[in-house]
This record gives sequence, structure tokens and C-alpha cells, in this order.
Amino acid sequence: MRLYYICGINAIAMRKISLLLTVCLPMLVLAQQNPWKGYFSYKEITDVISGNNKVVAATKNSLFSKELVSGGLATFTSINDVKPEVVTAVFNSSTNHTFIGNENGLIIIIKPDGSVINKPDIILEVPVPPNNKKINDFYEYNGKVYVSAQYGITVYNLNNLEVDETYYIGNSGESLDVLQTTVFNNEIYAVTRTQGIKKAVLSNPFIYDYSQWSVFNSGNWLGLVTFNNQLVGANLNMNLYKFIGSTAQQFSTFGSTGKKLKSASNYLVFQANYQVHVYDQNLSLQSITYSIPNVSDFFTGAAVVNDKLYIGTSKNGLYESNIVPNNNFVNVSPNGPIEDYSFKIKKTSDELWITHGGYDRTYAPDYKYEGISTYKSSLGWSFINKANFTDVVSLGTVLENTFNKKEKYVCSNHKGLLKITDNTVFTLLDHTNTGANGLESLYYAPDPNYKSTRPNGLVQDNSGNIWMTNAYVNKALKVLRSNGSWQSYDLSSSIQNATNERYGNMEVDKNGTKWIASFLNGVIAFNERYNNRTIVINSEKGLPDNDVRCVAVDKKGQLWIGTYKGLRILSNVDRFLSENELTATNIVIQEGDLAQELFYQQFIQDIYVDGSNNKWVSIADAGVFHVSSNGQRTLHRFTKENSPLPSNNVLDIEIDEVTGEVFFATDKGTVSFLGSSTKGSENLENAYVYPNPVRPEYSGTVKIAGLMDKVNLKITDIEGNLVFETTSQGGTVEWDTTAFGKYKVASGVYMIFISSDDAAETTVKKIMIIR
Repeated sequence: MRLYYICGINAIAMRKISLLLTVCLPMLVLAQQNPWKGYFSYKEITDVISGNNKVVAATKNSLFSKELVSGGLATFTSINDVKPEVVTAVFNSSTNHTFIGNENGLIIIIKPDGSVINKPDIILEVPVPPNNKKINDFYEYNGKVYVSAQYGITVYNLNNLEVDETYYIGNSGESLDVLQTTVFNNEIYAVTRTQGIKKAVLSNPFIYDYSQWSVFNSGNWLGLVTFNNQLVGANLNMNLYKFIGSTAQQFSTFGSTGKKLKSASNYLVFQANYQVHVYDQNLSLQSITYSIPNVSDFFTGAAVVNDKLYIGTSKNGLYESNIVPNNNFVNVSPNGPIEDYSFKIKKTSDELWITHGGYDRTYAPDYKYEGISTYKSSLGWSFINKANFTDVVSLGTVLENTFNKKEKYVCSNHKGLLKITDNTVFTLLDHTNTGANGLESLYYAPDPNYKSTRPNGLVQDNSGNIWMTNAYVNKALKVLRSNGSWQSYDLSSSIQNATNERYGNMEVDKNGTKWIASFLNGVIAFNERYNNRTIVINSEKGLPDNDVRCVAVDKKGQLWIGTYKGLRILSNVDRFLSENELTATNIVIQEGDLAQELFYQQFIQDIYVDGSNNKWVSIADAGVFHVSSNGQRTLHRFTKENSPLPSNNVLDIEIDEVTGEVFFATDKGTVSFLGSSTKGSENLENAYVYPNPVRPEYSGTVKIAGLMDKVNLKITDIEGNLVFETTSQGGTVEWDTTAFGKYKVASGVYMIFISSDDAAETTVKKIMIIR
């Protein structure tokens, strides 16, 4: 091989080489890409407002806007630092700042340049209980934003986005739930939940004093706005009024629970649960919407922008229509899953599946009746509608039949096992149609007619048999054989209180041993090939708690056990074959002079072993840890505070072993991180390097992907000087662009030599580094 010296080239030549490499070499160019992606729902609308030639809609966990001229959609999620608690109100100011109010008092401000500011002033400074800080509404007047909240009114200055003052306007100066504010004739009006409409002179220097506020109207009101130089209000008696002085004059009525009253452009918009009214400047009714065709849902927000009507719904997203006529509605929400709450996630051979049901810590079903969200990169989101499997609730674990990938199985934690073929044919398997050796319903003494079949822990063995557990029965281990027959195994002689036992996930090791996480009995190991041999690992055998939430067998044959109170490992699953008792041990890590147990007393919700044998561990309300294969090093630590995780409550972890994408299913949406741990390929034909070229502003690592497992990899400069070498674990290697960790390598072209351990497969790649 002939190597050419190019270290002394000038900047123009460097740019030419960079262009040549980019165009000519078959390399994937992903420079400076964000390693995070969001998979959020935009269906659960909480508020809708008009902006500057755009409509803005909020969900519980995100925000999106539609430009009316271009039709472009923009989303704001945890991926771009918008991390709400629960969104309760949204507002777009005259300066094009978007204010997002939350249930806990947090205010998030999106600036015109797209940057995000979190304002915890109300959380930190307002002296009321944390559950009394909900943001109800925003109103702008003369460069100030008046925030209506559960405790009173906080005023923000638009010039510096800081708090000016806070008003507590209860009759005795106590906090008071303020629903909405408006200004009319230099007086500020506040609609309160329990003390009618109050007002004060806006220019009064002592306006912060509750005694300066008087009762304008003592009725029960839900909204008040200034519209066309008059006050207009909505009362809880289901009427709309305009005020002539202090006299309320009814001009319309509604027959549904009222929610919000807004003035938008030249229109007045009133929204109730099942009605949206639009009035012109003369308060003449222009349109009334009772429902959206073919959508069974209630309304959660409404706005008018440029003579278009927008209505938000609780489960189906945002709809657009003309004001008159308003019978042609178009859904304008971005694509996304059914809802943000993601219980279980599964990467099948060509799709991502998310279920939205589940169970609580004691495995009690939530009885949620939802469909299934599926995502394919080439087609986007689609849905398996709940109407296809009537009354099948609490959907959780998903399994793809690797012997027939058209078949998927989904556990219902109440109704049995749902078999889905081609995403179109649905069969419910339960105690009525799987025979004497199949699934069983629990027995509930107070009501013998109550039926609940609760499978969990789906896993497939190398022979194509599908194994699962069945809660609350003696024959708790079930298997659907590849020939369609069912078989059951009785665990009651090995565990305590079998008819009250519930189960988490299950793993099958190379020997065919089933490792089962249980709620009351620790880990249950079973292998039918050895005379139904069963061994239990519980708190008497090294576990910190008998409530085992998850198990994972790693690539070295170790069993990782996640419990309600910490982590344990079994050194080798082969011990099951030769020992009568198994004991689990902890992992002790050294931090300086301090030795401590890894994940001591932590509630571990999930463990996933990646292609490099490293472990991703989800800790309840504490985010995710990525630790080395032996647990001694923390490779990544992701929380809501330091990453795009929308919540620290990560319910499930899944990895695309081809791309290395790590998915985190949380109670507030699903996100993914493009990791470097991928499954080894069968050859080196698809090996690639990214990013390429590496530009000066890039601070991440270089990934060499598409590798076979355990290949030898060497990187040299153009003169042949070695700067890095390693043996791959899985299908991807990362290089920090240093010479063996000592210093950053210089600009230039670097050669990557890749060879399988037997030298039967080899390839060479190039990468350009520009400092």
C-alpha cells in the first residue's frame, strides 16, 4: 500500500480533499447531528392560542405551531430543551415570546430565536403549598404579562422577562385562585374561582395591597375578556354577558361545561367541553361547533387565526376549519404516537411498537383501553386501533415471533394474550380458548364471575416456543409451542403463595433455562429439559428484596437482577445446571477511598444489555445509567435535568441492535439516544465511519459502525503512525480523535484498517479530520 504525505497542505487544498472525500467515498455523513430523537404525541391538546400568523397548541408535555402562510410545523419538546411538568396554559406575546405555564408553577419561555428559558420564580418564591401554583392564564398589557395562577397574580416584565410583583387578592390578603385577568379603562379585572370578579386601578402604586381590590361582580364566573372596547364574560350558569358599566347583559347561552373565553383578532371565541362559539365584533354568532365529524372527543382549546378556526381535542389533536361553514375539519397536528405515556416499547424487525396501558408496582392493571402505536422510518406513525380488539385493556409487553415475523403477541394484564397477524388480524387468547394446559383466569372469591387472565414476561426460545407467565395461578409458567399447542408448568411446590404471585419479565439463557422475575419470591429459575428443575434465589440467597422487577442475561453468562431495593448478579447462569442452591452477590464500586454498592437500595425498573455487553439501567424517578460490562464505570448518566429525557421515570428500555439507537419509554413521552453499542454484523461489507469529515465545531466521538463482533481495528495517520487500536465489542467502535487518549490528532486524512480475528474479512476506511 502506497501512503502519501499531505500534512503540509494549505487550507484551499484541504477543502478540496474534504469535498472529494465527502462526494466520492461511500461513507455516511452525519456530522454534528443531534444524537437524540423525540417520539412525542401531539394529540392530547391542553390549550390553543393565536400567534403572529400562526396557531400555537400545547400538549401536556410539548408545544407545536403551524405557520399559516407556509404551512410549516414546528415542534418544541425536551429535544430542544422544552421540558414541562404538565402544560396548563400557553401564550404568545407581542414580542413573539411564547410563555408556557405549568401545573407546578414553572414558566417556560421560548424566545424569538428559539432559545429556551426556564423561570422557576413561582416555584421557588411564592409562599403557598406546591400543589397550589398551577398557571391558569396569561394576559399582556403595556409591556407586562399578567399570570393568573391558583394563588393570585404574578406580573412579568417583557423587557427583561423578570418578575415585577405578585398580588394576593383574597378578602383577607390570602392566596386566591385567579382564572383570568384583563384590563379595561385603566382597571385590571381578575376572575376568581370563589370570590367573583375583582378589580383595582392599574396605576395605583399600592395595587399589591389586597385592600385596594374591590368586588366588581360577586357571581360565579369562568372568564372575562376585553373585546371591541367592552367587557365580555362567561358565567358558570352557562350564559355569556357583556357589561354595560357594572351591569351584566346576557347575549348568548351554551349548554355544556364552559372552559375558556378568548378574544382573537376580530373574533370572540368561547370554548366549552362540547361547544365552540365564534362571535364577531358586534357579538353576533358566526359559527357554533358541537362536534368534529367522525371524532368522538371533547374540546380542550380553541382559537381563531386569520379567519381560520382551530379546535383542540383531548385525544385526537388539533383541527382546522373555516369559521363559516365549519363542517370541513382537517387534523393539523404533527404525526406522533397515540399518547405520550409509554409503558412498553419494542423494536421489531422493521417497526417500533409502543403500548400505552400497563400495571402499577403491584401489577394491578390500569384498565386503560388504548390502541398500539407503531412507527416505521419510511412511513412514519400508524396505529392499531383499539376498536380492533374491543375491551382488551392494559396492553403491555410486545413480542415478535422471529420464526414468523408477521405475528406479534401483546400481553393484556387483564384479558389474556393478543395475537396480531399482519397488523390486521386479531385473536385474543385466554382461559376460554387455549385448553386445559393454556392460560388461566385468577379466582376472586368475593365475585366468582370475575375473570381476569394476566400473562406477562413474553420471551421466545431458540426452537420458536413462546414462553410467558400467568399471575395468580399454580401453573404459572406457560408455553405456546411452535406447533400451536399449549403446555403449563406448576411452580407452586417451589415458591410460596403461588396463587397470589405476580411476575415481571423473563429471560431464556443459552441452556434453555428460564429466569423469571417475581413479586414475592425473588428470581425463579426453571428448565424443563432437566426434569423440571427449579431453583429460587430470594432474600435468603443474597437478594436485597424479594420483589424482583427485572432480570437480564449478559453476553458472558451473568444474570443481572434488578429489585425494588437494589442490584444483584449471579456470576454464571451455567451454575443452575450443577448446583442445588444459587446465591446472588452485589457489585462494589470504588470512588476514591470510598467503596460502595452499585445502585444501593435503588428501585430498578429495567435492565438492558447492549451489543458491547454494557448495561442500561433504569432507576425509578432517577433516570438512566449506562454502566460498563462489569458495572465499575458509569459511561452515561441521563436525567431530565441533564439530557432530553422528558421524565426521570423511565418505564422501559429498548435498543435497535442494528443502529445502536437506545429507546427510553417514559410516562411523558419516548426519546432515543444514538448509542455506539450495536450488534455485530456477519461481514464488513456495510462498515462505515461517521461523522466524516470531522469539522472543527464537532466535539463528539467518531463512530466506526457496521462491524463484525471482535474485529481488530487500527487507525493510523497518512504516514502510517498508529494513533488508535482496539478490538470491537459488538458492531460499533468509538474513537475520541486522540492519539491513545493523550492529545488530539492534527488535521489530516486518517486510515482505518479493520480485520476479523481470523483475517478472513478485511476492509480499509478513510476519515478526514479538520481542526
